[in-house]
Amino acid sequence: MHTPRVSYAHLGAKVNSKHVDSLLTFFQEGVKPASKDRYGVEIEHLPVLHGSDLSVPYQGEAGVKALLMALRPYYQADLEYWERGQLLGLGRPGISISLEPGAQVEASIGPLDQADQLTGIYEDFRRELDPLADGLGFRLVTYGYQPRSSFTDIKVIPKSRYQSMTQYLGAQGQFGLCMMRCSASTQVSIDYRDEADAIAKLRLGSALGPILALFFRNSPYFEGQTNPYPLLRQRIWDFTDFQRTNIIPGLFDPRFSWEDYAIDVLATPLMALDLTHTPEAVGQSASQLQRSAFRENAADVYPDRRLNDYEVRHLLSTHFNDVRLKNLVELRHWDSLPIDRAQALTSLVGSLFYDPDRFRPLADWSQGLSEADVFAAKADIQAHGPRSHPYGRDMDQWRDLLAVPQIQEPGSSDPDHPGVAQH
Repeated sequence: MHTPRVSYAHLGAKVNSKHVDSLLTFFQEGVKPASKDRYGVEIEHLPVLHGSDLSVPYQGEAGVKALLMALRPYYQADLEYWERGQLLGLGRPGISISLEPGAQVEASIGPLDQADQLTGIYEDFRRELDPLADGLGFRLVTYGYQPRSSFTDIKVIPKSRYQSMTQYLGAQGQFGLCMMRCSASTQVSIDYRDEADAIAKLRLGSALGPILALFFRNSPYFEGQTNPYPLLRQRIWDFTDFQRTNIIPGLFDPRFSWEDYAIDVLATPLMALDLTHTPEAVGQSASQLQRSAFRENAADVYPDRRLNDYEVRHLLSTHFNDVRLKNLVELRHWDSLPIDRAQALTSLVGSLFYDPDRFRPLADWSQGLSEADVFAAKADIQAHGPRSHPYGRDMDQWRDLLAVPQIQEPGSSDPDHPGVAQH
């Protein structure tokens, strides 16, 4: 392994070279040929009670846990996820169901060979789920933030990782607990062909993500009031924990590599430790296998050896950059969307990132940007919304350039639109 260009010695952070190699191998294993350009789509849903539109808890006879239990016959028993006696996830080929900290229901769909396959799989999911949820007295809505409930009203589900995140993020930034308990997103994952292609997609996704987020924004509410922020999701994440969110450090440096990203992940405190798949930890108690790690990074807690895939995936999941690298490129800017808008977004992502005639000129443009340029564009959009001029173009010009479809934003005519609570 060559010597890293980025040194964290001045921060006192230890980075194990075998751990770095493990992440690089994981990234390399994600390489796909052009013929395998596929999609993964995650849509998070907010469970709200009929009538009041208040959030639905995980526990209780009519809670989200009861919904998962009722859904079990539709999914494979060997793909269920349980933790300490609690059902927290379901799965079958093509789709898995998991829970975010505030009992948001996430549907992860894919891999999809074509973007237009999304709607059919999603509609099957809702056709099975909606009658069961209705029978329990609630429904799932697709907004970027809970319509009525405050983060103080919502309990975190019984998952060890989320207990640690509550303690850590609750003390780090302005909106960590709001993010965990009340927010919901749409995320689109895409394949890459090699390291250069992955980095080009990370850069372009980071530069264009806020622009697309404005066109697809879907957060009418914040803490029971009208949302005051043009991009609520961006505002929340940018003020959650800067060392693991926002733009990947160094991404727009022309020398940036997978190794730089690996070192950044490995040098950062873990927040939540998971040793459940670490052979050397066999025999430790449950509280030792999954615990908080606010000051320890990977070199402090994992053995001096190459990491297995489970350990690598856990480490990568402790970072929440605007665009995240795993064994795919995960675009994370967008609010939870109803299926017609999620389908339009996924198709647009495909045209921008998989069509060489569209991708190459955009990638060349983004390669000429600096990190400061992207921060300035984000700030412009956050301050001025539809009247902003990111990178010197107004939003109408960006709509035309990117061929963003005209899709009506939700409003009072939306049958799921619950109105705004007056406090």
